[in-house]
Amino acid sequence: MIDFGFDKIALIGAVALIVIGPEKLPRVARTVGHLIGKAQRYVADVKAEVNRSIELEELKKMKTQFEDAAHDVESSVSSAVNQTSQELNTTWDSITASPEANSGTHEGLQPPPPEYRHPKKNWRVKRGATPQWYKQRNGIRAKAQSGAARVARFRPQRPSA
Repeated sequence: MIDFGFDKIALIGAVALIVIGPEKLPRVARTVGHLIGKAQRYVADVKAEVNRSIELEELKKMKTQFEDAAHDVESSVSSAVNQTSQELNTTWDSITASPEANSGTHEGLQPPPPEYRHPKKNWRVKRGATPQWYKQRNGIRAKAQSGAARVARFRPQRPSA
């Protein structure tokens, strides 16, 4: 950038004082200051825009690198899964196709676990199967009562006169 020292600024000020005159010099100096401020703001905006575009390019490069890495990991995992499933299938086919497996003498081969069946528990039936004497002894309510009915039921009786 242009390097202005004190001596150059003093020389420009003296020439401006002679050429412009002392009456118009403050107004001209204010206008020049406003123009220089606008120029500085414009330069700062341009620098910021350039920095943003550079950062955007760096982020795009980083994004493509991450996408490539993710794609590589995905392909390696899928190839490993495919290879393992093929090995498992070949091993399973060899075990099930051998005559030892049919006779049941193959060591380490266990029968498949039984198929899952829902227990079909019905808590209402289970609760209904509890004897009435047990419910009464342990305080399990057999019939629903309102709060007022329970209070009236356990309220002590007044002696009759």
